[in-house]
Amino acid sequence: MQSYLWVKTFHLVFVVAWMASVFYLPRILVNIAEAAAQQVVVERLQLMGKRLYRFGHVMFGIAFILGLVLWLGYRVLPDFPTMVAPGTGWMHAKLGLVALLLVYYIFTGRWLKGTLKGRALPSSRTLRWFNELPLLLFIVIVYLVLAKPF
Repeated sequence: MQSYLWVKTFHLVFVVAWMASVFYLPRILVNIAEAAAQQVVVERLQLMGKRLYRFGHVMFGIAFILGLVLWLGYRVLPDFPTMVAPGTGWMHAKLGLVALLLVYYIFTGRWLKGTLKGRALPSSRTLRWFNELPLLLFIVIVYLVLAKPF
């Protein structure tokens, strides 16, 4: 049981690190859109965005691997609880929403890479609204994990 708690702890830490990237990268895009006339500022924000995007992918990868261990670790680790049983439909819903968050993150990264090639971003107002989507998904994900409604 101790190994399960350590794996779960590190999974949550890496999920939090990835979510920081998911929340902050669109904010960098807002700042790029608003600083379009100041090339030095835009270049600094693009560099920050590239580093954050890379960091986020690493954090997601580690969280994903640890999540797989949580899901299937009962097969190889002693005293590891199983997540594969009736009543774990919440996990399928959670994984679907996590996949949507990953698509969102990749889409945001493509906008960032587009700015590096000189493409224009949507308006800062549109980007601000776009920035709110991951929070809504994250709230539902946390609810599913805590309540396990189905």
